[in-house]
Amino acid sequence: MGLWGGLFSSDMAIDLGTANTLVYIKGKGVILNEPSVVAYHVKDGVKKVLAVGEDAKLMLGRTPGSIQAIRPMREGVIADFDVAEEMIKHFIRKVHRRAALSKPKIIVCVPHGATPVEKRAIRQSVMSAGARRAGLIAEPISAAIGAGMPITDPTGNMVVDIGGGTTEVAVLSLGDIVYARSVRVGGDRMDEAIISYLRRQHNLLIGEATAERIKTSIGIARMPDDGRGQAMQIRGRDLLNGIPKETEITQAQVAEALAEPVLQICEAVMTALEATPPDLAADIVDRGVMLTGGGALLGDLDLALREQTGLSITVADQPLDCVAMGTGKALEFEAQLRHVIDYDT
Repeated sequence: MGLWGGLFSSDMAIDLGTANTLVYIKGKGVILNEPSVVAYHVKDGVKKVLAVGEDAKLMLGRTPGSIQAIRPMREGVIADFDVAEEMIKHFIRKVHRRAALSKPKIIVCVPHGATPVEKRAIRQSVMSAGARRAGLIAEPISAAIGAGMPITDPTGNMVVDIGGGTTEVAVLSLGDIVYARSVRVGGDRMDEAIISYLRRQHNLLIGEATAERIKTSIGIARMPDDGRGQAMQIRGRDLLNGIPKETEITQAQVAEALAEPVLQICEAVMTALEATPPDLAADIVDRGVMLTGGGALLGDLDLALREQTGLSITVADQPLDCVAMGTGKALEFEAQLRHVIDYDT
Protein backbone atom coordinates (compact mmCIF):
# COMPACT_ATOMS: atom_id res chain seq x y z
CA MET A 1 0.00 0.00 0.00
CA GLY A 2 1.72 3.20 -1.14
CA LEU A 3 1.44 6.64 0.40
CA TRP A 4 -1.74 7.47 -1.50
CA GLY A 5 -3.36 4.25 -0.43
CA GLY A 6 -2.67 5.22 3.18
CA LEU A 7 -3.97 8.75 2.79
CA PHE A 8 -7.24 7.74 1.29
CA SER A 9 -7.94 4.94 3.72
CA SER A 10 -11.65 4.48 4.17
CA ASP A 11 -11.32 2.35 7.29
CA MET A 12 -13.68 3.56 9.97
CA ALA A 13 -14.64 3.21 13.60
CA ILE A 14 -18.28 3.37 14.64
CA ASP A 15 -19.72 4.19 18.03
CA LEU A 16 -23.13 2.61 17.58
CA GLY A 17 -24.91 4.27 20.48
CA THR A 18 -28.45 3.96 21.75
CA ALA A 19 -28.95 7.72 21.38
CA ASN A 20 -26.33 8.78 18.80
CA THR A 21 -24.11 7.09 16.23
CA LEU A 22 -20.66 8.58 15.63
CA VAL A 23 -18.39 7.63 12.75
CA TYR A 24 -14.62 8.13 12.82
CA ILE A 25 -12.64 7.90 9.59
CA LYS A 26 -9.01 6.85 9.85
CA GLY A 27 -6.77 9.91 9.59
CA LYS A 28 -9.69 12.37 9.69
CA GLY A 29 -11.33 11.96 13.08
CA VAL A 30 -15.05 12.03 13.92
CA ILE A 31 -16.90 13.22 10.83
CA LEU A 32 -20.46 12.15 11.57
CA ASN A 33 -22.56 12.42 14.71
CA GLU A 34 -26.26 11.81 14.25
CA PRO A 35 -29.15 10.45 16.33
CA SER A 36 -29.64 6.67 16.10
CA VAL A 37 -33.17 7.03 14.73
CA VAL A 38 -34.80 5.63 11.59
CA ALA A 39 -38.18 6.61 10.13
CA TYR A 40 -39.86 4.21 7.73
CA HIS A 41 -43.27 3.41 6.39
CA VAL A 42 -44.70 -0.02 5.86
CA LYS A 43 -46.48 -0.76 2.64
CA ASP A 44 -47.76 -4.27 1.93
CA GLY A 45 -45.59 -5.59 4.74
CA VAL A 46 -42.37 -4.09 3.31
CA LYS A 47 -40.44 -1.46 5.26
CA LYS A 48 -39.28 1.51 3.22
CA VAL A 49 -36.81 3.81 4.96
CA LEU A 50 -37.78 7.48 4.68
CA ALA A 51 -35.23 9.24 6.87
CA VAL A 52 -32.26 8.43 9.09
CA GLY A 53 -30.50 10.39 11.81
CA GLU A 54 -31.27 14.06 12.43
CA ASP A 55 -34.23 14.16 10.00
CA ALA A 56 -35.78 11.04 11.52
CA LYS A 57 -35.34 12.30 15.09
CA LEU A 58 -37.60 15.27 14.34
CA MET A 59 -40.33 12.76 13.52
CA LEU A 60 -40.13 10.84 16.84
CA GLY A 61 -43.49 10.98 18.59
CA ARG A 62 -45.01 12.99 15.73
CA THR A 63 -45.65 10.44 12.99
CA PRO A 64 -48.98 9.54 11.36
CA GLY A 65 -50.13 5.94 11.54
CA SER A 66 -48.49 4.88 8.26
CA ILE A 67 -45.00 6.04 9.30
CA GLN A 68 -42.92 4.80 12.21
CA ALA A 69 -39.88 6.51 13.71
CA ILE A 70 -37.90 4.18 15.94
CA ARG A 71 -34.54 3.84 17.62
CA PRO A 72 -33.19 0.46 16.51
CA MET A 73 -30.69 0.37 19.40
CA ARG A 74 -32.00 -0.31 22.89
CA GLU A 75 -29.75 -0.40 25.94
CA GLY A 76 -26.63 -0.42 23.78
CA VAL A 77 -27.57 -3.40 21.62
CA ILE A 78 -29.59 -3.94 18.45
CA ALA A 79 -33.31 -4.24 19.14
CA ASP A 80 -34.53 -4.13 15.54
CA PHE A 81 -32.13 -5.99 13.30
CA ASP A 82 -33.35 -4.93 9.83
CA VAL A 83 -33.75 -1.28 10.73
CA ALA A 84 -30.32 -1.17 12.43
CA GLU A 85 -28.72 -2.59 9.31
CA GLU A 86 -30.37 0.07 7.16
CA MET A 87 -29.18 2.74 9.57
CA ILE A 88 -25.58 1.49 9.56
CA LYS A 89 -25.62 1.28 5.74
CA HIS A 90 -26.97 4.82 5.51
CA PHE A 91 -24.28 6.26 7.79
CA ILE A 92 -21.48 4.31 6.06
CA ARG A 93 -22.67 5.53 2.65
CA LYS A 94 -22.93 9.07 3.93
CA VAL A 95 -19.27 9.24 4.96
CA HIS A 96 -18.00 6.89 2.29
CA ARG A 97 -19.14 8.51 -0.95
CA ARG A 98 -15.72 9.15 -2.42
CA ALA A 99 -14.11 5.80 -1.76
CA ALA A 100 -17.09 3.80 -2.98
CA LEU A 101 -14.90 1.16 -4.61
CA SER A 102 -13.04 -0.05 -1.55
CA LYS A 103 -14.63 -2.10 1.19
CA PRO A 104 -13.63 -0.58 4.52
CA LYS A 105 -12.42 -2.30 7.63
CA ILE A 106 -14.76 -1.25 10.41
CA ILE A 107 -14.31 -1.42 14.17
CA VAL A 108 -17.47 -1.07 16.27
CA CYS A 109 -17.62 -0.66 20.01
CA VAL A 110 -20.06 -2.84 21.93
CA PRO A 111 -21.21 -2.74 25.57
CA HIS A 112 -19.08 -4.95 27.81
CA GLY A 113 -22.21 -6.85 28.83
CA ALA A 114 -23.30 -7.68 25.27
CA THR A 115 -24.05 -11.37 24.80
CA PRO A 116 -22.41 -13.45 22.04
CA VAL A 117 -25.72 -13.35 20.14
CA GLU A 118 -25.87 -9.55 20.35
CA LYS A 119 -22.23 -9.27 19.27
CA ARG A 120 -22.89 -11.52 16.31
CA ALA A 121 -25.89 -9.39 15.32
CA ILE A 122 -23.78 -6.22 15.33
CA ARG A 123 -20.98 -7.91 13.38
CA GLN A 124 -23.41 -9.26 10.77
CA SER A 125 -25.07 -5.88 10.35
CA VAL A 126 -21.73 -4.21 9.71
CA MET A 127 -20.59 -6.92 7.31
CA SER A 128 -23.80 -6.80 5.29
CA ALA A 129 -23.52 -3.01 5.22
CA GLY A 130 -20.36 -3.49 3.15
CA ALA A 131 -17.42 -3.95 5.51
CA ARG A 132 -14.38 -6.00 4.52
CA ARG A 133 -13.71 -6.95 8.14
CA ALA A 134 -15.65 -6.14 11.27
CA GLY A 135 -13.83 -5.84 14.58
CA LEU A 136 -15.47 -5.32 17.96
CA ILE A 137 -14.01 -3.46 20.91
CA ALA A 138 -15.46 -3.19 24.43
CA GLU A 139 -16.99 0.20 25.15
CA PRO A 140 -15.14 0.86 28.45
CA ILE A 141 -11.78 0.37 26.70
CA SER A 142 -12.78 2.79 23.92
CA ALA A 143 -14.04 5.33 26.45
CA ALA A 144 -10.82 5.16 28.47
CA ILE A 145 -8.59 5.49 25.38
CA GLY A 146 -10.72 8.40 24.11
CA ALA A 147 -10.47 10.17 27.47
CA GLY A 148 -6.68 9.93 27.26
CA MET A 149 -6.25 7.53 30.19
CA PRO A 150 -2.94 5.60 30.30
CA ILE A 151 -4.66 2.22 30.07
CA THR A 152 -1.57 0.30 28.92
CA ASP A 153 0.30 1.13 32.16
CA PRO A 154 0.39 -1.43 34.99
CA THR A 155 -1.84 0.77 37.15
CA GLY A 156 -5.56 0.72 37.86
CA ASN A 157 -7.80 3.17 36.00
CA MET A 158 -11.54 3.43 36.50
CA VAL A 159 -13.83 4.73 33.78
CA VAL A 160 -17.58 5.27 34.06
CA ASP A 161 -19.20 5.60 30.62
CA ILE A 162 -22.80 6.82 30.86
CA GLY A 163 -24.49 6.34 27.51
CA GLY A 164 -28.09 6.56 26.35
CA GLY A 165 -28.99 2.99 27.28
CA THR A 166 -26.29 1.68 29.60
CA THR A 167 -23.70 2.79 32.11
CA GLU A 168 -20.48 0.84 31.92
CA VAL A 169 -18.20 0.87 34.95
CA ALA A 170 -14.78 -0.65 34.33
CA VAL A 171 -11.41 -0.98 35.98
CA LEU A 172 -8.60 -1.26 33.44
CA SER A 173 -4.95 -2.17 33.78
CA LEU A 174 -2.28 -3.18 31.26
CA GLY A 175 -4.60 -2.37 28.37
CA ASP A 176 -7.43 -4.69 29.33
CA ILE A 177 -10.47 -4.99 31.57
CA VAL A 178 -9.85 -6.25 35.10
CA TYR A 179 -13.45 -5.80 36.21
CA ALA A 180 -16.46 -4.39 34.41
CA ARG A 181 -20.17 -4.31 34.81
CA SER A 182 -22.88 -2.86 32.70
CA VAL A 183 -26.02 -1.47 34.32
CA ARG A 184 -29.01 -0.73 32.17
CA VAL A 185 -29.37 2.87 33.26
CA GLY A 186 -28.39 5.87 31.17
CA GLY A 187 -29.78 8.95 29.47
CA ASP A 188 -32.98 7.16 28.39
CA ARG A 189 -33.72 6.03 31.94
CA MET A 190 -33.23 9.63 33.11
CA ASP A 191 -35.75 10.86 30.50
CA GLU A 192 -38.23 8.20 31.62
CA ALA A 193 -37.73 9.22 35.27
CA ILE A 194 -38.56 12.84 34.42
CA ILE A 195 -41.68 11.78 32.47
CA SER A 196 -43.01 9.57 35.27
CA TYR A 197 -42.20 12.18 37.96
CA LEU A 198 -44.25 14.85 36.12
CA ARG A 199 -47.07 12.41 35.57
CA ARG A 200 -47.14 11.43 39.25
CA GLN A 201 -46.53 14.80 40.88
CA HIS A 202 -48.15 17.22 38.42
CA ASN A 203 -50.62 15.12 36.41
CA LEU A 204 -48.75 16.34 33.35
CA LEU A 205 -47.92 14.13 30.40
CA ILE A 206 -44.86 15.12 28.36
CA GLY A 207 -43.11 13.43 25.44
CA GLU A 208 -39.57 12.07 25.23
CA ALA A 209 -38.28 15.12 23.35
CA THR A 210 -39.49 17.47 26.12
CA ALA A 211 -38.01 15.23 28.82
CA GLU A 212 -34.67 15.26 27.04
CA ARG A 213 -34.80 19.05 26.76
CA ILE A 214 -35.47 19.37 30.50
CA LYS A 215 -32.53 17.04 31.25
CA THR A 216 -30.07 18.87 28.99
CA SER A 217 -31.21 22.38 29.96
CA ILE A 218 -31.59 22.20 33.75
CA GLY A 219 -30.85 18.56 34.61
CA ILE A 220 -28.97 18.20 37.88
CA ALA A 221 -27.88 15.18 39.91
CA ARG A 222 -28.26 16.60 43.42
CA MET A 223 -30.42 19.16 45.22
CA PRO A 224 -29.42 22.74 44.34
CA ASP A 225 -27.87 24.62 47.26
CA ASP A 226 -30.80 27.05 47.50
CA GLY A 227 -33.36 24.21 47.40
CA ARG A 228 -34.85 25.45 44.12
CA GLY A 229 -32.25 26.24 41.43
CA GLN A 230 -33.10 27.37 37.91
CA ALA A 231 -36.53 26.91 36.40
CA MET A 232 -37.92 26.46 32.90
CA GLN A 233 -41.35 26.56 31.27
CA ILE A 234 -42.60 23.30 29.80
CA ARG A 235 -45.74 22.27 27.96
CA GLY A 236 -47.58 19.00 28.07
CA ARG A 237 -51.05 17.53 28.43
CA ASP A 238 -53.00 17.91 31.65
CA LEU A 239 -54.08 14.38 32.58
CA LEU A 240 -57.06 15.61 34.61
CA ASN A 241 -58.91 17.40 31.82
CA GLY A 242 -56.97 16.28 28.74
CA ILE A 243 -56.06 19.76 27.47
CA PRO A 244 -52.56 21.11 26.84
CA LYS A 245 -51.09 23.20 29.64
CA GLU A 246 -47.91 25.07 30.43
CA THR A 247 -46.16 24.85 33.77
CA GLU A 248 -42.83 25.58 35.41
CA ILE A 249 -40.33 22.97 36.54
CA THR A 250 -37.38 23.71 38.83
CA GLN A 251 -33.97 22.10 39.19
CA ALA A 252 -34.97 20.85 42.64
CA GLN A 253 -37.84 18.90 41.05
CA VAL A 254 -35.56 17.51 38.34
CA ALA A 255 -33.03 16.42 40.98
CA GLU A 256 -35.85 14.62 42.81
CA ALA A 257 -36.98 12.97 39.56
CA LEU A 258 -33.43 11.82 38.74
CA ALA A 259 -32.59 10.60 42.25
CA GLU A 260 -33.09 6.92 41.41
CA PRO A 261 -31.05 6.70 38.17
CA VAL A 262 -28.26 8.73 39.82
CA LEU A 263 -28.30 6.38 42.81
CA GLN A 264 -28.05 3.35 40.48
CA ILE A 265 -24.96 4.86 38.82
CA CYS A 266 -23.40 5.56 42.25
CA GLU A 267 -24.14 2.00 43.38
CA ALA A 268 -22.53 0.56 40.24
CA VAL A 269 -19.35 2.53 41.01
CA MET A 270 -19.35 1.36 44.65
CA THR A 271 -19.88 -2.27 43.59
CA ALA A 272 -16.97 -1.99 41.14
CA LEU A 273 -14.70 -0.61 43.87
CA GLU A 274 -15.61 -3.49 46.18
CA ALA A 275 -14.81 -6.02 43.47
CA THR A 276 -11.46 -4.46 42.48
CA PRO A 277 -8.23 -6.10 43.71
CA PRO A 278 -6.73 -4.05 46.59
CA ASP A 279 -3.61 -2.78 44.77
CA LEU A 280 -5.65 -1.53 41.83
CA ALA A 281 -8.22 -0.01 44.21
CA ALA A 282 -5.33 1.92 45.81
CA ASP A 283 -4.37 3.27 42.35
CA ILE A 284 -7.97 4.42 41.80
CA VAL A 285 -7.94 6.29 45.12
CA ASP A 286 -4.79 8.07 43.86
CA ARG A 287 -5.98 8.73 40.31
CA GLY A 288 -9.72 9.12 40.75
CA VAL A 289 -12.47 8.16 38.34
CA MET A 290 -13.07 9.38 34.77
CA LEU A 291 -16.64 10.06 33.59
CA THR A 292 -17.40 9.78 29.87
CA GLY A 293 -20.52 9.54 27.69
CA GLY A 294 -23.40 11.96 27.27
CA GLY A 295 -24.70 11.25 30.77
CA ALA A 296 -21.47 12.74 32.20
CA LEU A 297 -22.84 16.14 31.13
CA LEU A 298 -25.62 15.95 33.73
CA GLY A 299 -25.11 18.90 36.09
CA ASP A 300 -23.30 18.13 39.36
CA LEU A 301 -23.08 14.40 38.63
CA ASP A 302 -19.37 14.51 39.49
CA LEU A 303 -20.23 16.11 42.85
CA ALA A 304 -22.98 13.57 43.57
CA LEU A 305 -20.55 10.72 42.86
CA ARG A 306 -17.83 12.36 44.94
CA GLU A 307 -20.22 12.63 47.91
CA GLN A 308 -21.14 8.95 47.57
CA THR A 309 -17.67 7.48 46.97
CA GLY A 310 -15.21 9.97 48.47
CA LEU A 311 -13.10 9.65 45.30
CA SER A 312 -11.98 12.46 43.05
CA ILE A 313 -14.17 12.45 39.93
CA THR A 314 -13.18 14.02 36.61
CA VAL A 315 -15.42 14.60 33.60
CA ALA A 316 -13.62 13.94 30.29
CA ASP A 317 -12.98 16.92 28.00
CA GLN A 318 -15.42 15.83 25.28
CA PRO A 319 -17.49 13.17 26.99
CA LEU A 320 -19.84 12.67 24.03
CA ASP A 321 -16.98 11.88 21.64
CA CYS A 322 -14.80 9.76 23.95
CA VAL A 323 -16.01 6.35 22.81
CA ALA A 324 -15.81 7.26 19.10
CA MET A 325 -12.36 8.83 19.56
CA GLY A 326 -11.13 5.79 21.49
CA THR A 327 -12.50 3.36 18.89
CA GLY A 328 -10.81 5.51 16.24
CA LYS A 329 -7.48 5.41 18.09
CA ALA A 330 -7.77 1.62 18.27
CA LEU A 331 -8.06 1.72 14.47
CA GLU A 332 -5.06 4.10 14.11
CA PHE A 333 -2.84 2.20 16.58
CA GLU A 334 -4.11 -1.25 15.82
CA ALA A 335 -0.72 -2.93 16.20
CA GLN A 336 -0.41 -1.82 19.84
CA LEU A 337 -4.05 -2.44 20.69
CA ARG A 338 -4.68 -5.60 18.69
CA HIS A 339 -5.36 -7.67 21.83
CA VAL A 340 -8.49 -5.60 22.64
CA ILE A 341 -10.04 -5.84 19.15
CA ASP A 342 -12.05 -8.97 18.46
CA TYR A 343 -12.11 -9.90 14.75
CA ASP A 344 -13.63 -13.35 15.21
CA THR A 345 -11.44 -14.80 12.46
